[in-house]
Amino acid sequence: MFLCSSQFKSFAYLYNEDQFMAALSKDIKVVKTLPKNLKGQRKKKNIPSFKVPYSASPYYYKHRVLPVLKKHSVVELVVSDGGCLQAILPPDLEEYQRLRCRVAFHALRFRQEVQELATKILHRLRAPGQPFVAFDPGMTRDALAHHGCAELFQDVHTELIQHKRQWMIKRGIVKGSLSVNSAKQRLKGSCPLMPEEIGIILRAYGYLWDTIIYVSGGEIFGGQRTLIPLRAMFENVVDRTSLSILWELSRIYGREANLFESNPRSPPSVEEEMKVEAWKTAGPRPRPLPPPPARPKSYNIEGWWGWVAESDNEPDSTVMELRTNAHKLLWEAIDYVICVEADVFIPGFDRDGKGHPNFASLVMGHRLYQSAASKTYRPDRKEVVRLLEEISDHLYHANHTWLMSVRKHLRKRLVDGLLEASTISKSMSFISHPVPECSCLRRDYAGKSINASTSTPSHSQVIAALGIVHFCPAWMENDLTLQTKDKENEEALDEDDSTSSGLFFRKSNGDQEDLSNKEETQLEDQDEVEGGDR
Repeated sequence: MFLCSSQFKSFAYLYNEDQFMAALSKDIKVVKTLPKNLKGQRKKKNIPSFKVPYSASPYYYKHRVLPVLKKHSVVELVVSDGGCLQAILPPDLEEYQRLRCRVAFHALRFRQEVQELATKILHRLRAPGQPFVAFDPGMTRDALAHHGCAELFQDVHTELIQHKRQWMIKRGIVKGSLSVNSAKQRLKGSCPLMPEEIGIILRAYGYLWDTIIYVSGGEIFGGQRTLIPLRAMFENVVDRTSLSILWELSRIYGREANLFESNPRSPPSVEEEMKVEAWKTAGPRPRPLPPPPARPKSYNIEGWWGWVAESDNEPDSTVMELRTNAHKLLWEAIDYVICVEADVFIPGFDRDGKGHPNFASLVMGHRLYQSAASKTYRPDRKEVVRLLEEISDHLYHANHTWLMSVRKHLRKRLVDGLLEASTISKSMSFISHPVPECSCLRRDYAGKSINASTSTPSHSQVIAALGIVHFCPAWMENDLTLQTKDKENEEALDEDDSTSSGLFFRKSNGDQEDLSNKEETQLEDQDEVEGGDR
C-alpha cells in the first residue's frame, strides 16, 4: 500500500528529476538508479552508511567519507537534521558555494504539476492589478517550544507547546528549564511576531485595508483565531486554499491508494450482543479484571488534533496523518514559489524548532539571489515589540510620531537586515544569504541609484551591504532586467499615508476622506523632510 502517490515516488514526488540532472550535467554526474552489481549490495545492506552530523566540515567528507567511497564505490549518507555541510567554507572552496546556488536555485525545480498550480495562483493574485504582500507566520509548535513562547497562547495550545518542550529537553535538543517567561522572551525578540502585530506595522507603514495579503504555510498553530485581527485590518487576506479548488490540489497528489476499506465490517450479530450483555451482568467473579489500557486524552479544537498525553512520547501517526504530511510538502512548495515571486515579503519568524533558519529564511535567501532589489522586510522583532509596547494602551490610534518611527525602522531594516543576515543567518545556512559568493554586479548600474525615492535604500547602499565586488560576465547582461513598473507600484504603497486617521479602520464617507487627505499631505511633507535628512 502506498501512503503517498504510486505515480510519483521519492525525489520525483516533489522535484523535477530531468531538470535536476540537466542543470548539473556540467558539474557532476547524476544517475537515477544504482548499477545492477550495486543494487544487490544494497538489498543485502552491505553498503556503508554515514549519519552526517549537522554542518559537517569538508574535513569530515575528505577523510572519513571519501576513503570509504573509493573502496566500495558507493556510500549512503543519512541526513536527518538538514545542513549536511557547514555554511561558511574556506576561500579556496568558493566554487563549491556557487555549486550550492546552482543546485538550490536552478537545479531544484518543483515538478510540472506543482509549478503549474503555483503559477495559476500567482496569476489570480495579480489579476486585480496591484502588488501583493506575502506573509509567513513561522508559528510552528516546534519553534514555539524551542524558544519558550508557550504563554503567548491559551488553553490546550499552551499545554501542547510545553509538552513538546519537555520532550525536547529530555532529548537534549533544548537546554534550559521547562518553565520560561514568554513575556521576557517576546521582549527580547525571541518569539514570533503575531499576525496582529504584523498587520499593525503594515498598516502603520501605509498599506491600505484592501491590500492583498497572502498567508503562506499550513494551518497556523493556535488556529484560525490568531488570524482574526489581521483579517479585520485587511479585507483581502488569502491563502493557498482560497485561491484554488479541490480538484486542482488533488491533481498534484497523483494516483493514491484508497486507505479505507471498500467493504466495511458488518455489525455484530444479536447473539453476540446478548453474550456481551450477559457477561456484564454476571455474578461476582473469582478475581477482578485488569484495568483497561491507558488511553491519552484527546481534543479536537479548531481543526487541530490537540492532545495531552500521560507520557512524554508523541502519539504514533496514523496512516492518514502520514499521507497528510506528504501533502504538506507539496503545499509548502506552492507557498515557496509564491513567496519568492511576491512583490513584498515579510516574515513573522525566521527560526525553526532547532534554532536553525526556517522556511522564511530560505525564501529571503532566494529572493536576495534572484533580485537584490526585491522588497523584503526583515523587521527587528525586539524593536517592533518595543514600538508596540509604547502604544499598548491605544494600540489602534497611533500618533504621527509613532507612525514615522515604524516607517523609519522598516526602511532602515531593508539594509540593516541584510547586514544582520550576513553574520547570523549565513553562519547557520549559506542558502539563507548566498551573497557575495553567488552574486555579481551589473556594469551599467555600478555606482548608480536604483531609484531616486527616499523611501528605499540606494543601490550603492545595497551593494555595500551585500559586499558584491565581482562584475557579471557579458552573457548575463542581456538577461538581467530591472522591473521598474512593479517597483513604482511598491513605492506608491510606501508613500500612501491614508491610514493615519483611524489607523486600522475603513473610510465610510467623503468627510472622513477629506480629513485623511489633509493628514496625508502633512505626512508626505514630513516624510520628504526626514528622507532628505537621511
